[in-house]
Amino acid sequence: MARERKFSTDELFRETKQILQCKGYDAFTLSRLAECLNVSRGTIYKYYENKDELIMAYMIDEMNRFLMKLNEMESRQGFFAQFEFLLHLLFENENIDQLMEIGQQISASTNKVKEKKEELSRLHLMIYDRLQQLIQLGRKERVLKEEIPDELILGFIFNSVAIPRSEVPWDQWVKSIKEIIFYGMVKR
Repeated sequence: MARERKFSTDELFRETKQILQCKGYDAFTLSRLAECLNVSRGTIYKYYENKDELIMAYMIDEMNRFLMKLNEMESRQGFFAQFEFLLHLLFENENIDQLMEIGQQISASTNKVKEKKEELSRLHLMIYDRLQQLIQLGRKERVLKEEIPDELILGFIFNSVAIPRSEVPWDQWVKSIKEIIFYGMVKR
């Protein structure tokens, strides 16, 4: 009997990410993943009961990584330095909002999936709390307009990252988004 090829969690999650980004949740199958990893489907089933459990584990890993990087924001002094850090982090991890959408599609079909969905929600709240702290810092430093609700500011930042970028170089794109967020798009 042939010995099964081993794969690392990093390999597994890298291929999971690739399939989700290219094909989407509905087209994701453990068969397709097994083919990408050059293993049998049964090998994956040794670790995960179904695709939802695997995808949720991947999403939790991604969110934990993002949160660890996000926590580095506190080492920056002042709102503008922290905002700059956040913007670059969001552009480097522009799939975070896609992950949250996929998480909404997954039903709690098993206890494990339900637990993972709860963990994902907890991580999402931790990220939101960290971003809320940034908004509060901006208000404390009196650089954000008081009349604009926090949710609108955060929503605008996240949706700005989701805008499809054409052939504009990355640095110019980030600079332009930052310019629009801080100063608007109208000449004064």
